[in-house]
Amino acid sequence: MSAGLVIVLAVAAGVPLLLGLVPALRLPGALLEIIAGVLIGPSVLGWVTPDETIRALSLLGLSFLLFLAGSEVDLRRFRGTLGRRVALSVALSLGGAGVVVAVLVALGVSGAALIGVALLATSLGLVVPVLFDAGVLARPVGRLAVAGASAGEVVAVVLLSVGLSGTDTPLAGRLLLLALLLGALGVIALVVLGAEHSGRLTGVIARLADTSAQIRIRLTVLLVAGLALAAEALGFEAILGAFLAGLLLRALDPDPQATHPLYPVKLEAVGYGLLVPIFFVTSGLTLDLSGLLEHPAALATVPGFLLALLLVRAVPALAFRGELSRRELVAVGLLQATSLPFLLAAIEIGERMAILAPAVGAGLVAAGVISVLVFPAVALALLPRRTALRV
Repeated sequence: MSAGLVIVLAVAAGVPLLLGLVPALRLPGALLEIIAGVLIGPSVLGWVTPDETIRALSLLGLSFLLFLAGSEVDLRRFRGTLGRRVALSVALSLGGAGVVVAVLVALGVSGAALIGVALLATSLGLVVPVLFDAGVLARPVGRLAVAGASAGEVVAVVLLSVGLSGTDTPLAGRLLLLALLLGALGVIALVVLGAEHSGRLTGVIARLADTSAQIRIRLTVLLVAGLALAAEALGFEAILGAFLAGLLLRALDPDPQATHPLYPVKLEAVGYGLLVPIFFVTSGLTLDLSGLLEHPAALATVPGFLLALLLVRAVPALAFRGELSRRELVAVGLLQATSLPFLLAAIEIGERMAILAPAVGAGLVAAGVISVLVFPAVALALLPRRTALRV
């Protein structure tokens, strides 16, 4: 056990306590964890330098974060008229991302395609609580916001893995490999469905689910790790496998709160209670603030990236203009432009592939931090309050 890991765990435990003791400090916990990571990391105090143990747990945390994001995507939301409007929204996002990439290429910014893809995703974990606080999660504005955010997340993960896999395999070959991965996913789904018809096996799982065996959680962790490994073996990013694992579980069990009430709670305990905070703190540890502050040109990228987020994710909310009021449209646009976890994941991948300058990555993260800090608060003010806020 390294001293650095203990400090990281102390930060992970201290942030929610701070937010609980100071309720007026209405900031996302992930944001404070990243800031704390910056403070204790090499850029400021130098208390912690990420070692192999911290990096391994951080990678597992990233995989679990994408798994949990995938498990929030309810494919039933994309049926009928809603599906067509969401598809139009995604098309507008792709067009906006194309414009951003073209501008970045013209300016000579390395990793332009990666940045364009990174801007497509929305932080579902931050959007859903805002909609719940406003009491509109089950209303049209809530359904459209979550569906649009989910679609952006799916498209971003697939494009990042297929289009920017860091291999020399031609696009046709990568698409074939993606089909192979999806085929493996289908086989797993058939095995799970077959197991559900085995009375003996389902009985054993039900008996072991809430004992020290915690068999559902163990099988889930195996699924996430196995699909992440399979994705890597086929030349994709591990996050694609983790995300697909979440999609698969939600598709097989669309209403887990009703069928297995304790299961989602346990998954969140493993993810948000241990692994995901380590990823956020480690992201702060590895954030290159020196490059951002020492080069005014890099610092100047922050407002540019904020505008890019609004272009790529907020403007496409116009696809829902026939369904929502003007205030609701603006709120949905701001919520869709709220992004941080996926930006961190994309930047980590870009720096590992040596296609993204650290200072540019720091500017992109700074824009994501501002989006998380400002956009949900403004959206919450625009949405009519239907119920009392959560405490």
